[in-house]
Amino acid sequence: MDASVVELRNISKYFAKVIANQDVSFSVQKGEVLALLGENGAGKSTIMKCLYGLYRADEGTILIDGQETVIHSPKDAMAKGIAMIQQHFSLVPAHTVTENIILGNVRGPIHMKECREKVRRIAEEAGFEIPVDARVRDLAVGVQQKVEIMKALYINARILIMDEPTAVLTPQESETLMRFIKKFAEKGNSVIFITHKLKEVMEVADRIVVMRDGRVAGNLRKEETDERELSRLMMGEDVIPAIRTDGEGTTSGEVVLDVQNIRVGGGKAPVLLDGISFQIRRGEVFGIAGVSGNGQDELCEVICGDLPLSEGKLLYCGRDIQHDSIRRRIDAGIGYVPVDRYRDGLIMNMTLAENMMLKTSFDKKWTRRGFIDQKKLNSYTQDIIREHQVKAPGPDAPAKSLSGGNQQKMVLGREIDVGSTLIVFNQPTRGLDMGAVNRIHRAILEEKAKGKGILMVSTELSEIFALSDWIAVLYKGRVMGIFRNGELSTQQIGLLMAGYDLEKGGGDEK
Repeated sequence: MDASVVELRNISKYFAKVIANQDVSFSVQKGEVLALLGENGAGKSTIMKCLYGLYRADEGTILIDGQETVIHSPKDAMAKGIAMIQQHFSLVPAHTVTENIILGNVRGPIHMKECREKVRRIAEEAGFEIPVDARVRDLAVGVQQKVEIMKALYINARILIMDEPTAVLTPQESETLMRFIKKFAEKGNSVIFITHKLKEVMEVADRIVVMRDGRVAGNLRKEETDERELSRLMMGEDVIPAIRTDGEGTTSGEVVLDVQNIRVGGGKAPVLLDGISFQIRRGEVFGIAGVSGNGQDELCEVICGDLPLSEGKLLYCGRDIQHDSIRRRIDAGIGYVPVDRYRDGLIMNMTLAENMMLKTSFDKKWTRRGFIDQKKLNSYTQDIIREHQVKAPGPDAPAKSLSGGNQQKMVLGREIDVGSTLIVFNQPTRGLDMGAVNRIHRAILEEKAKGKGILMVSTELSEIFALSDWIAVLYKGRVMGIFRNGELSTQQIGLLMAGYDLEKGGGDEK
């Protein structure tokens, strides 16, 4: 690994008055796996978009194979052998695997038999088991990601940029991906691996570049560092993780949520939830583990009133609430931190203060003589900004001006107040940096300590194990089992997430 295939020299990128990257320099060697670490807003995605041609650097030089290169677009990048796999896949669900892979990469008459054979050969060489004629919409998330990787292999990419590649994978799928990355690099190719999971970095990376505030804060060989030093470089300080205390969350508390054999869908509609039952007590964190798309969102929407039940009962503090409106559930003390803060949590063009009263706008506490009490609302918003350490200029700042982590903290602060008895967290730390994750974890445990019931959906098993008292595994809308934290290993939970029945010793047959 002595030849630089990519070199970035003094790259700077500005958006109006915002400095996204400033004087960034590092290189990627042939056959190397380079991990790129940093908080949200640190500039790592921006610098990669400059390399991939989505952005044009304002200053600096990009060299490919030692030659100065101007990359105007992703087409230019792909011509140089650079491919980028985004966190959100760019696949056409209605098309087959082969059709997605050849899309935009063939000209003239298309010989599908030859294309299918080539795709099948690429999959075999990569060690992927993928049905080349299957429609993408019918594939599991982990398989869809392999299709994205195969799109890069189809164009003979030799420099692969991967943005949070394990965010939607089971532990077993993550292990498969790590093996592919190592094998890909051993062939003389290069990988730039963007992730916030330090354990993955220490497992797969040869070298680690840490970014903070748009600059390079560290450039280290893996064997020269450890997780603690990397955390300090990312944050500028030591981060003490929030961890659940053993023995907390006993079953002696009052049941705040009793889900009894609920079902959503059926008949001519697909079954989204199938016979789910569990209880959440005061002072408990009930974790839902599973790969995205297995009914987690529907379960949260049923509890919060956005999706009706087909069968079953939903009891809140002993009262059946399945016919209650969303507003009535809010008034009853149910808070909800949604998975998509952009779509369901905030209105981006509104100010922070306006967003803070969205769910309680009918409450008389916000009015004075028929008008909104702006002073009181601003004071309340400022308290949330201070308490949750939000980086924002003030209550009048538009929500869209904040980074993703700070937007999530604002949603969290609002829902903690709304959820006086029960709070539903749907992937509360997805896509966030270590500092924001740690703050949200602490907030969840603080609300648990106040005696609130907590339902937490997460695809991150480390998060589930760190915070949950009970763990339920959801697969294709069904509960594969409910376990006390510590009863099963990460490997066993991962098998359940993939539909494997631990008692029968086999996979899902549906």
